[in-house]
Amino acid sequence: MTENTSYDEGRERDYESLIETIDLPDSRKNFMRARWLDQVMWMEAACKKTQRWYYVLRLTAIVGGILVPALIGRGAAMAATVLSLVVAASVAVEEFFHFGERWRHYRQSVELLKIQAWHFFQMSGPYRSFRDHAAAYPAFAGKVEEILQNEVHVYISEVVKEKKEDPNTES
Repeated sequence: MTENTSYDEGRERDYESLIETIDLPDSRKNFMRARWLDQVMWMEAACKKTQRWYYVLRLTAIVGGILVPALIGRGAAMAATVLSLVVAASVAVEEFFHFGERWRHYRQSVELLKIQAWHFFQMSGPYRSFRDHAAAYPAFAGKVEEILQNEVHVYISEVVKEKKEDPNTES
């Protein structure tokens, strides 16, 4: 078990405990687990994975790009050629998968979900005017669904969209 896995499992247990402490019917607690908590944990994992890929690919491109001229200057043409191909492949894979954009998108979405939950758990922010968790629950559930719907919209329309050609450039 990795350090991140145990940290994530601990966070999930903490969230589970918080859900159990609030005074809500089991059906609504189950929603919180199945919809809110599941999405938070999934997005946290996706965020870490895409961040890792982004850093690996970007660092490969940066460091490799710096080393290629040095290799050429030392007469290591074959090593420079191979490293140039690795750099080009790293840049192409990052451009194709948009790992940097995905990472930032997942981080923003998961933080919005967590902010809503913390307000809900503490009956603060948009939930402070409700008398209890049961009364605030419909507003919380609606906000979670709004965040998730926006997450899907932004992901499809902005994160993974194909880049359109600039009309000012020649084909």
